[in-house]
Amino acid sequence: MMECSGQEKREFVQENCKADSIRDTLQREVLKMAEDAGFSHMALADRATWHTMKEVRDMCAADKCNAYGHSWTCPPACGTIEECQARMMEYDWGVLVQTTQMLEDSMDYEGMMEGEKTQKERFSDFLQRLREKNVDVLALSSGGCRICRKCSYPDSPCRFPEKAHSSMEAYGLLVSQVCKDNDLGYYYGKDTVTYTGLMLVKEHSGSAQ
Repeated sequence: MMECSGQEKREFVQENCKADSIRDTLQREVLKMAEDAGFSHMALADRATWHTMKEVRDMCAADKCNAYGHSWTCPPACGTIEECQARMMEYDWGVLVQTTQMLEDSMDYEGMMEGEKTQKERFSDFLQRLREKNVDVLALSSGGCRICRKCSYPDSPCRFPEKAHSSMEAYGLLVSQVCKDNDLGYYYGKDTVTYTGLMLVKEHSGSAQ
């Protein structure tokens, strides 16, 4: 086995320190963009916590939201869970972003819809900020795509491929578990509802400078 010289070891350490410094800077700037977008809570997401689960995809297949097989951003159009897992692994780390909405009571449907709308607006703003800084991201939102009244799937291509994105659930992620694994809350008290999105970042192809 070939041993490294002292100089080679020092260069290796220096390169790793430089890479860590670049990552730290980018993470701070991405978190600042999330804060500026107005999210209630946010946290870095370790790629080791992105586990697709068949059970989550099975819940999608139950089609309680009437989107399964009817949208380009939902299963099966968004890919198998194996394809989704492979796609996520192309990214280096992520940021979980949340909007918490206060409700009048547990039946406050209008409040829930307002919270979902606010989360989607903030998520779109956050995505735009990242793209303006040439940061390469994979956006996984909360809930299904609501851009078009009726999706063009499967008859014609997506009308807004730059704006449409899949949800965390569509990719087979159990949202509460991903939050827990990254030390981020999921339940914030009685008469609240929280919406969570995940932005995955690829380091080498973008910069927040």
